[in-house]
Amino acid sequence: MSSRMTPQHRLRQTAILLVPALLGTPAALAQTREDADARAARVEAQMTDAERMSLLVGIMPIPFPGSKAVIPAGVPATAGYVPGVPRLGVPAQLATDAGLGIGNPNLSRPGDVATAMPASLALAASFDTGLAERVGATVAMEARAKGFNVLLAGGMNLARDPRNGRNFEYLGEDPWLAGVLAGHGIRAIQAQGVVSTIKHFALNGQETLRFYADSVIDEAPLRESELLAFQIGIEIGQPGAVMCAYNLVNGHKACGNEHLLNTVLKRDWGYKGWVMSDWGAVSSASFFNAGLDQQAGSQLDKEVWFGQPLQALVDAGQVSKARVSDAVRRMLRNLYALGIEQAYTPTPIGYPAHARVALEAAQAGIVLLKNDGVLPLAKEGAPSVLVVGGHADFGVMSGGGSSQVIPSNGKPRFVTGDAGDPSTMFSRQMLMPGSPLAALKAAMPQARVRFNSGYSADTAAAYAAKADLVIVFATKWEGEGHDSGSLALPQGQDELIAKLAAANPNTLVVLETGNPITMPWHREVRAIVQAWYPGQEGGQAIADVLTGAVNPAGRLPISFPQSLSQMPRSALPGIGLPERTPVQVVYAEGAQAGYRWFAKTGQTPLYAFGHGLSYTRFSHGAAWARNDQGITLGLTVSNDGSRAGADVPQAYLVERNGRKLQRLVAFQKVPLQPGQRQALSWRVDPRLLADFTAGGWTLPAGTYRFAFGKSAADLGPTVELRLPAMALKP
Repeated sequence: MSSRMTPQHRLRQTAILLVPALLGTPAALAQTREDADARAARVEAQMTDAERMSLLVGIMPIPFPGSKAVIPAGVPATAGYVPGVPRLGVPAQLATDAGLGIGNPNLSRPGDVATAMPASLALAASFDTGLAERVGATVAMEARAKGFNVLLAGGMNLARDPRNGRNFEYLGEDPWLAGVLAGHGIRAIQAQGVVSTIKHFALNGQETLRFYADSVIDEAPLRESELLAFQIGIEIGQPGAVMCAYNLVNGHKACGNEHLLNTVLKRDWGYKGWVMSDWGAVSSASFFNAGLDQQAGSQLDKEVWFGQPLQALVDAGQVSKARVSDAVRRMLRNLYALGIEQAYTPTPIGYPAHARVALEAAQAGIVLLKNDGVLPLAKEGAPSVLVVGGHADFGVMSGGGSSQVIPSNGKPRFVTGDAGDPSTMFSRQMLMPGSPLAALKAAMPQARVRFNSGYSADTAAAYAAKADLVIVFATKWEGEGHDSGSLALPQGQDELIAKLAAANPNTLVVLETGNPITMPWHREVRAIVQAWYPGQEGGQAIADVLTGAVNPAGRLPISFPQSLSQMPRSALPGIGLPERTPVQVVYAEGAQAGYRWFAKTGQTPLYAFGHGLSYTRFSHGAAWARNDQGITLGLTVSNDGSRAGADVPQAYLVERNGRKLQRLVAFQKVPLQPGQRQALSWRVDPRLLADFTAGGWTLPAGTYRFAFGKSAADLGPTVELRLPAMALKP
């Protein structure tokens, strides 16, 4: 597509910086929704039964062997299509993956590209709600400009196991962090007139046997962890649709789980949108009465359950016509609330402007885990630098599966798999163009920068011994449909790093991974940089951080254990078992996952949740707490160093009536100039302090102690607050 911009597109480009203004006031949004509800009811009442039923089934408009689905002329190859009702002005639903950029499944749209954003785990590492909005708005603008009106975004399952192959698509291990970031991203997507999902509801905690894994957990800890994250995300973002998950939850398929869909989502939370299935997640027409409103990607199921089988239940009186009307109205009211009146006409996309958002996101998500002073690299002089491994001469690693994006900045390289072969969709290892090596050479013109592939560790070590500095790029691919068997780097990279560090004490490591890894060599290297899957602008972002053009401000959204023996489950449930084998995944840790597990067990992780270093120094002081029409915490943050930078102070509940516990209750990214200080105040959501009981949230009366710090393991000032008992609705 042309990079030239129409006047209308320039307006949408400007909107990236104006997302809060586009979102409207709560009163205006409420009025819009009231109007949308009334209109949805009026239009639905005019539909025939056949028209209503047609909205309950979606297809993936791509030819499948043996599929009987009819793809209408003019419908582009994409993730999902639901026909509209032209005579009533109801537009078709045209859905696309996903939160990291607009997908192009199996290159079914030849030549179509999109801005490839960093992994969601990198976005979570930014701890930046404003950035979540800018990324969400940018992806949504591209979706709309390509003619799509539904974005299958909002992935936010909590990271309970560091081997989960889709953790890179999600927002970390904490319910407050994940819920807030997801909510802001969704809100910005929908401000562009595109429906966003939130997914995968719920407890989609591993990819191994994902259709047969039963996530087992008690109700209270489920509400206090995964469901609380979704609840916060839905409250902030008001997503038009919730996508249910593949797995079972407490013995029932998530997409046919009446407790999750009807009781929790629609009754307790009062959710007004519709529930769509994940692709291939429906196994019975009975799921409709359990709360599922739409069977999406129906060719991937054994039967079009929401077609003739559901019609038979309606005819037999086992499904009421009122229930069918309710499902249809849920879809219509959310289309109308977002101003989706007709099909979107494709328009030019300003990819250079969008690439700048991708670069900002990549820079903000990079976490400096260790630095003994070797970083930032000096640009002066003429050092000899050896860059080793990770395909750094070409680009950066990306995650695999439905979230994979064909980038706008050049042709990617497929290490494994064929981009046009559907059978390799979940096994393709793809590199984004944008060489970190080239970016480093440009940033350090006086240095002698060489590259070695690292294929032979001994050969690389021989070259390393003659260099002034060694930068090792280590990668680990993760993807949908797969979990890692261990946390070790693959393909002998741990041995490579160890040999390079032994050959040259001035060795630093850049990690491109979608999960935590173990680092048996971490004491032998001078610096460690976690870059995640940094998207199409990742090579430049890495060079910017290494050379000090950007001061790193990322913080870990997920704990890095020393080994799997520190985790609640050292063995991954179901790994190695045949396909279609039912397996229980028992979350005995309950809500005490991630950093909460380390606090409960007294173990020390390799790198803690919230950890991240900077090239400047920050201090925290003047902490306070009060309960004045709401629980409020405050802190003063100071930049005591000589460089501008951004701190991410975090507040944790650490004790309640003498009982030790740990829960993140507030965070904020704070940019500061040298010598600058800023007073912060945070309103605390009382659910973060409460327990879930049968009647809702219960906050016991007593003394609450909060600690402020730089990570879950590096806490500083504490304050106490006496609170009365409170009862909150579910």
